[in-house]
Amino acid sequence: MASPGNMALNTATSPRPRVVIVGAGFGGLAAAKRLAGKPVEVTIIDQRNYHLFQPLLYQVATAALSPADVAWPIRGIFAGNRNVRVVLGKVCGVDLERKIVRSDRIDLPYDYLILATGAYHSYFGHDEWAMNAPGLKRIIDATEIRKRVLLAFERAEVGMSDAEQRRELTFVVIGGGPTGVEMAGAIAELARYTLARDFRNIDPRSARVILVEAGDRLLRAFPEDLSAYAKRALERLGVEVTLNKRVEVREEGAFIGDMLIPSGTMIWAAGVKVPHLKDWLPVETDRTGRVPVEPDLTLKGHAEVFVVGDAAAVGWKDGQTVPGIAPAAKQGGRYAADVIMADVRGESRPPPFRYRHQGNLATIGRDSAIVDFGRVRLKGRVAWWIWGLAHIYFLIGVRAPMIVAAQWFWAYLTFGRGARLITGLQPLFEDLKMPDRMSNLGPARGRQDERRAAAVATVPTVDEGRAAAVR
Repeated sequence: MASPGNMALNTATSPRPRVVIVGAGFGGLAAAKRLAGKPVEVTIIDQRNYHLFQPLLYQVATAALSPADVAWPIRGIFAGNRNVRVVLGKVCGVDLERKIVRSDRIDLPYDYLILATGAYHSYFGHDEWAMNAPGLKRIIDATEIRKRVLLAFERAEVGMSDAEQRRELTFVVIGGGPTGVEMAGAIAELARYTLARDFRNIDPRSARVILVEAGDRLLRAFPEDLSAYAKRALERLGVEVTLNKRVEVREEGAFIGDMLIPSGTMIWAAGVKVPHLKDWLPVETDRTGRVPVEPDLTLKGHAEVFVVGDAAAVGWKDGQTVPGIAPAAKQGGRYAADVIMADVRGESRPPPFRYRHQGNLATIGRDSAIVDFGRVRLKGRVAWWIWGLAHIYFLIGVRAPMIVAAQWFWAYLTFGRGARLITGLQPLFEDLKMPDRMSNLGPARGRQDERRAAAVATVPTVDEGRAAAVR
């Protein structure tokens, strides 16, 4: 009997071309929706059974939305499309010669293959930082960050030293792109408005939110005037914006430049990489793992294999590549589907893929966002409403857009957040350094906590360092 990894999907009874789509992100889903109802057999394989609307994931991480508001079962999306099959599994490799996608559960033969694997966090060679500074790409990342943020306030509420309390209420967001800006603004609003009256021993408004960017400005994809506006808007919310500084993540906090900032909650938003493709395909990828593709998004030498979305390095303009954003992935997925259907009909393939940039949007906080449509640039409240309407419009599903819109409107009126649940396995006081608990932790753990508390007490903060420089 064949092992599960060697079993092949039986499609011999179907004379129609077989299209395998690896990944149910924006690119993969757009391709599948384009091919739904067409004379092809489509198989979507993903290691998760849902499509995730990543642009709103930061709102799950900051307790504005629940995970079910930004994710939908893939099978439910295609329930009415009989030619679309969904397989839950983890892809292990691609056999280009035999035209087979290998996974941990089943082998999938294909006539056409669309690789839409997406991107993941990049720690620039320091993957060990992930334990203390999680990124934000998956639902599990968002719920973990939400747990850490909310636990920080709960811990600070319980008796502890001033130094430990300051550490718990210091949040460091690393990376000044859209995700970092949105996260920093959302955490500041959570502390300043939503939690302001929830606690008795602490003032959540005293929380310190630091956004660190290695470059000379935030949001480099936007024009300089909008980047400058974003910085001012964050500072009005109380966020400390630090530019031209690199960060080193430690257990006790973040080294920003040569100064340690004690922090119990650090969030990584500084870089992405494309995993696996360099191992699956005999091609040279770029430094982030993206695959260079032909003008029709195919793999060189393999006209039946397409790479779309974040996984593809596609030439654009002025020496740039197409940005790794949702609209670009959707356009690439639809284009690949159109090329496949042209082959199926015996028609000439369409002209080379041309990315149509629809603009950049980023939100900074309540009533504050920036929008760049090229000749039209907007900021402030009007931009915030455009950002919200655009995201609701592009949500995939039927009921979800109206539910999310209603929740946003209610939160806008009340400054409230409805998903402030602390979930996970970590007990509240697991890492709390209190004398009456240290005796139960054992000598090694006690010494570790003493060293950590000493570091927190003796290392100067940024404000103390500035004061010393003035003196």
